[in-house]
Amino acid sequence: MKKIIAIILIGLLAQFAFLLMSFTSAKPSPNFSFMVIGDMPYYMPEDNARFENVIHYLNKQDQVFNVFVGDFKSSRNACSDDVYDKLFSFFNQFEKPLIYTPGDNEWTDCRNKDTTNAYVLERLDFLRAKFFSDNKSLGTVKMNLEVQANDSNFKKFTENRQWDFNQISFATIHVVGSNNNYKKNSLDSNKEFNDRLFADLNWLNLLFKKASEKNSKGIVVFIHADMFYEHKTSEGFIVFLEAIKSLTVAFKKPVLLVHGDSHHFVVDKPLMHDGKIEKTVLNFTRVQVFGEGDMHAVKVIVNPNNPSLFEVQECLVPANQ
Repeated sequence: MKKIIAIILIGLLAQFAFLLMSFTSAKPSPNFSFMVIGDMPYYMPEDNARFENVIHYLNKQDQVFNVFVGDFKSSRNACSDDVYDKLFSFFNQFEKPLIYTPGDNEWTDCRNKDTTNAYVLERLDFLRAKFFSDNKSLGTVKMNLEVQANDSNFKKFTENRQWDFNQISFATIHVVGSNNNYKKNSLDSNKEFNDRLFADLNWLNLLFKKASEKNSKGIVVFIHADMFYEHKTSEGFIVFLEAIKSLTVAFKKPVLLVHGDSHHFVVDKPLMHDGKIEKTVLNFTRVQVFGEGDMHAVKVIVNPNNPSLFEVQECLVPANQ
């Protein structure tokens, strides 16, 4: 009997040792997720409670970080300091890091018959000082970010950010709706546009260069503008679109562009190769998030076991349905 018990104990110990070895040698899952929202709360103060529903919902999810892709108010709302203060307070209620890139409603659309371009630029300066004062994200938990303004050639572009997580390269780039603040037939008034486009192209090229050097598995770019709405006639987007297309084709790995602006959920592959035969740029995917009346979120799961790398899911906020 003692011999039988000894054999059983040896067997159990061997199984335990195998399980322990398997557990200690197992690598952490490379999968992770992030949440994206934008174009909300559109009408203030009516939508404030619904935006708080979004915050509470996202604070209960399992994402690593959140990204807000611009337009934290409608163009009908005043561009007053108290509106910016209110949204700054909202953004810091997110319990996980929140990275923000501006939309047109925060500054380019701050004009009417009684205002001038000087007021628009003053609002942009205020926005940068308020929301991008250091190299950290917003939210209760901060995340360190690389800031373009650290380059002496681009000191004022504090809003352009980059970071890496689990071999994925991320960047926010300041490209906004309303034709990216480009004004037709008015070269003198396009200084802001030209300066920012130069900075954006530099930031985009640097992102792809670093991703290639690090052998990143993929790239995610966050902007505000829906460049695909009328891009054939929108001079404000043509150069940036061509740049991201050529860089994506050369990169060969998955590239995800996430934006807001047009307020409805879209996942597609809108870029086409040049040539007589229509052929999709298959490693490029764009996601447009919900907005305005539909105050919901989009979840992106990064799954290296999926050849497409990025899995996109709608996340409907129950209290806002």
